[in-house]
Amino acid sequence: MTETFDHGGGVRSIRVPIPDNPLGYTLVYVVDTDRGPVLVDTGWDDPASWEVLAAGLAACGTSVAEVHGVVVTHHHPDHHGLSGQVREASGAWVAMHAADAAIVRRTRETRPGRWYAYMAAKLAAAGAPEEHVAPLRAARGRRTLPGLAPALPDREIVPGELLDLPGRRLRAIWTPGHTPGHVCLHLEEEHPAQLPGHGRLFSGDHVLPEITPHIGLYEDPDDATVTDPLGDYLDSLERVGRLTPAEVLPAHQYAFTDAPGRVRELLTHHEERLTGLLDLLSEPLTPWQLAERMEWNRPWPEIPYASRNIAVSEAEAHLRRLVKLGRAEPVAGGEPVAYVAV
Repeated sequence: MTETFDHGGGVRSIRVPIPDNPLGYTLVYVVDTDRGPVLVDTGWDDPASWEVLAAGLAACGTSVAEVHGVVVTHHHPDHHGLSGQVREASGAWVAMHAADAAIVRRTRETRPGRWYAYMAAKLAAAGAPEEHVAPLRAARGRRTLPGLAPALPDREIVPGELLDLPGRRLRAIWTPGHTPGHVCLHLEEEHPAQLPGHGRLFSGDHVLPEITPHIGLYEDPDDATVTDPLGDYLDSLERVGRLTPAEVLPAHQYAFTDAPGRVRELLTHHEERLTGLLDLLSEPLTPWQLAERMEWNRPWPEIPYASRNIAVSEAEAHLRRLVKLGRAEPVAGGEPVAYVAV
């Protein structure tokens, strides 16, 4: 069943399903312009998802063939997955921030064996047990990366600039953290219901009404730069809070108001989490050991294999933030490296 919603002012949304994922769906937004509809994200690359997207556009009184452009908030497959198929069916342009476009390009060009070897080395360095690392070592001979052939965008989203949407004012806000090139999109037009605030914000995964988005490391086999994605995210949150949009249109769950209030909740959540991690780091712990002890939505033994990799990446992102703030430090001389509160 296709579910669409009219948000007013020439903006509608389609719930495009994500197969076998607790998130359930991506909200793909359809924005009317003088040259046809422009999509904000497209959903997961899956036949069932494609059928729902096409049916949803028909329910909105248009079709895939009429799509003028696609604006991708970030490169993750539940947002960017169907962009190439939409472009093939319509001739639409596809726009993305340069930092995430670089990730798409790298994903397409890097040999699968290189990725598997890199991930195995990263997890081993984080203190993962050999039984967890072994499947990645065994996969180094594979010739493909399942599900990782994303479409290359053909336009660049430039932070601070208005996008080329005829008849609309949609400004790109760079909000790194969830990914290096994540963008929110500020529709600088009066809210159709005249709610107090400044326009509406397509927030992607940056600000969601009930979920705290994953903040992990920015992975690049060929770049050893030490990034601070959690610091990037917290800075980006404050920037979005200052926009005071009348309504937030996120990529998951539902639209909501009081963006500054939600931003404050997220900032408080991360400060409390950092404080809790310092308590755990009263003894030296590797990133893997820290992840095992952190609070997740289920006990560690019940977390699936791939999700454990994501959890360790999030633990490392928080560790980097603590180290940068001078609140934790690596313990010299150990392999794998452990960290302790200062």
